[in-house]
Amino acid sequence: MELRTYIVEDNATIRENLVGTLEELASVRSLGWAETEKDARAWLAAHRDWDLLIVDLFLKQGSGLGVLEACQDRGRGQRVVVLSNYATSDMRKRSAELGADAVFDKSNEIDALVDFCLALVERRGA
Repeated sequence: MELRTYIVEDNATIRENLVGTLEELASVRSLGWAETEKDARAWLAAHRDWDLLIVDLFLKQGSGLGVLEACQDRGRGQRVVVLSNYATSDMRKRSAELGADAVFDKSNEIDALVDFCLALVERRGA
């Protein structure tokens, strides 16, 4: 079982490292990526066949918060997480209000993101 995952991240190095890490350790299959809120919203409007959306808060254009707003009507099994360097308590609260299932800090919670993905895979396989 693989998690079909779309990533909203404007830093190419972070995005490439994240995809490599999650594909290797957490049964994630990348469906693609967006660098802007507009591109992410367009992709979400055109695609319904995803399991996990990983969103950074600060993008080249727009905001990850706008992306969270755009996927509030997602399917029951679809999960959305925020991965940001700005994972303050206020941003965690705001992200949760907009429907994020979890918020992870890029600097010290990558292992927790991997664990989150592995738990999703396990639940889907059960």
